[in-house]
Amino acid sequence: METFLGTMIPFLGTTLGAACVFFMKKSLGDLVQRSLAGFAAGVMVAASIWSLLIPAIEQSEGMGKLSFLPAFIGFWVGVLFLLLLDHLIPHLHVGSNQAEGPKSRLGRTTMMVLAVTLHNIPEGMAVGVMYAGFLAGNAQITAASALVLSLGIAIQNFPEGAIISMPLRAEGESKGRAFFGGVLSGVVEPIGAVLTLLAAQLVIPALPYFLSFAAGAMLYVVVEELIPEMSQGKHSNIGTIFFAAGFSVMMTLDVALG
Repeated sequence: METFLGTMIPFLGTTLGAACVFFMKKSLGDLVQRSLAGFAAGVMVAASIWSLLIPAIEQSEGMGKLSFLPAFIGFWVGVLFLLLLDHLIPHLHVGSNQAEGPKSRLGRTTMMVLAVTLHNIPEGMAVGVMYAGFLAGNAQITAASALVLSLGIAIQNFPEGAIISMPLRAEGESKGRAFFGGVLSGVVEPIGAVLTLLAAQLVIPALPYFLSFAAGAMLYVVVEELIPEMSQGKHSNIGTIFFAAGFSVMMTLDVALG
């Protein structure tokens, strides 16, 4: 039950954020979107380092000077995996008029949902692999550290839910459909968490690779999508301030509670 709840917490964050469409009449302003993107990026970077990469290296310390190798390999596989998805799945980032991926007849709103769904995949993987390590009795991964990662991702999923549902509303969708689009973008997280948890359980010795894989995939999303989004337009430094805030919050949660 504890593991089930842990894998659902990030999805709850997305759902609550998407529900903002029922309480806010106007679309999110550029300044707000940059702030939220910066905060989400900061949380993801801190989570990638303290929750994923450092434990991956610590678990490989028996390799001596080569203890970095599993983290290095897993990290790059994660980056390349997201790069591949980026090229295979048609999607449209919020605030952009140029779709990415293969040519498609999908509507703008569908491709906007796919864009957010893409970067929710590694977050679900990260939660799944953390709980896999906890269930396997890994000394570096406790119930608290797995829960902290879930809470951290849920915190940054709240603004992400709003970032997708509000623009969908602005595109002309009804509030109900806009909310459903935001929720749908987060469904991949518990699914990805469960699949990764099952896979990692089958190959526990490969846990450092799974941890660093999730880190690489998350950092790909940060650099490819969130940092450009938070740096657009005037007063782009507000995105940097919120990046620092998100980074600090996640770092504090992980070190103090993990």
